[in-house]
Amino acid sequence: MPAPLSTAISAPPGPSRPWLTLLVVACATVAAVLSTTLFNVAIPALGQHFGLGQDKIQWAITGFMAAMTLSMLPTAWLLDRFGFRRCLLGALALLAASSIAGALSMSFPFLVAVRIVQGIAAGVLQPLGAVIVMRLFPVEQQGRASGILGFGIVLAPAVAPALSGVLLDRFGWQSIFLINLPFCVLAGIGGYLLIPRGTARTDKRFDWLGGTLLCLMTLAAIEGISSVHQRGLAAPWTLLYLGLAAGALLFFVRHARRADHPIIQLALFSDRPFAMGTVVSLTYGFGLYASTYLIPVFMQHALGYSATRAGLALLPAGLALAAVIPLAGRLADRHSPHYITMGGLTLFGASFALFAVIGGQISYGEVAWVTVLGRVGLAMILPALSLAAMRGMAPHQMGQSSVVISYVRQLGGVLGVAVSAVFVEWRESVYGAAGRSISEAYVDSFILLAVIFIVALLAASRMTRRTR
Repeated sequence: MPAPLSTAISAPPGPSRPWLTLLVVACATVAAVLSTTLFNVAIPALGQHFGLGQDKIQWAITGFMAAMTLSMLPTAWLLDRFGFRRCLLGALALLAASSIAGALSMSFPFLVAVRIVQGIAAGVLQPLGAVIVMRLFPVEQQGRASGILGFGIVLAPAVAPALSGVLLDRFGWQSIFLINLPFCVLAGIGGYLLIPRGTARTDKRFDWLGGTLLCLMTLAAIEGISSVHQRGLAAPWTLLYLGLAAGALLFFVRHARRADHPIIQLALFSDRPFAMGTVVSLTYGFGLYASTYLIPVFMQHALGYSATRAGLALLPAGLALAAVIPLAGRLADRHSPHYITMGGLTLFGASFALFAVIGGQISYGEVAWVTVLGRVGLAMILPALSLAAMRGMAPHQMGQSSVVISYVRQLGGVLGVAVSAVFVEWRESVYGAAGRSISEAYVDSFILLAVIFIVALLAASRMTRRTR
């Protein structure tokens, strides 16, 4: 009989080894997240270099995020089949190789193809951190461990714009591919030396039908959103894509109810905190990645800042996040994680509301402190959200639970980037035809994000667990 997922990860001897293992996985996660966020400051430069508009150049981001989202789905099966160590080292090697290839890109189609390969590697890496936290640490230390892991996950999007902005202005867009290489090397060496060889194996077949249906749903939803801008909401192609996405989801639910080992077990959603946690993760991912796309572009396109100046305006937010996230992890150990999550959602949503209220009149300093407010909220959410959603799960459900939370967060991110890019293009065309400022298009986008976080806050209020 194959070993369960929980045996795929065992803490090596010594009380410090779980923390060292966590640092290795956090370093790998930084490499993956940097690959996600590096392109945000470089969007105008890429568009100018390849002669493409935002609606086309965003596929360098959306293609990556779609691949990352879809590659998360088989991660639980891969852990059972190959073990934690092999999955980690293999994904890091693929990420490093594709990053080098990206720096050598000579055409935009090749660049998008490389980004898709990067996304596959990053998608395998993303769910591993939550599995480490829930399996290697006792309940009273899980908040602190999540804080350390979350430090890398949210610090990278906060600091990457400043780093990539400087590199972009001095060395060109090719250099942004190479920022994650040191983290790949460090995590690879640490994983090889510190993580023991796993013993878990399974003869269980991968759920190809379920994975195909979820892939079809994700891709059809992305293409349907893009088609809204190109053809209109009522256009036949738009309705076809959106209908295909809905149909694929319905067929997956039907399949998951009948399959012996579906890629995602529907029984997970019978736990209300977990079900509400997936809603929060979806909306949280939407707002997080939409904001990391919109804010740098807003500063360059509407406010006229250079890439370096736009990136440096976001640097204080990274420093604030670095100071707050360890405290947020400790708070999640001492207080109900779902209340910490709600507080973070409130602050993050308030930052978008402030961007919308101030609009094109916002000063350079105001951009910095409003972004700081959002990143403080972000620091509170990440350590607590996984704990609030997954703490009631059985050990054998940890792998799939972590995959689902990561998958829906990234699915929200894919939709967030696609929707925000299409929405801004649409509002710019409306306001441009009326002779009004393009900054108003970004105001409308920030209002949309504020509304999204109100929905997330409502879902988070229902994550209460009767027994801890």
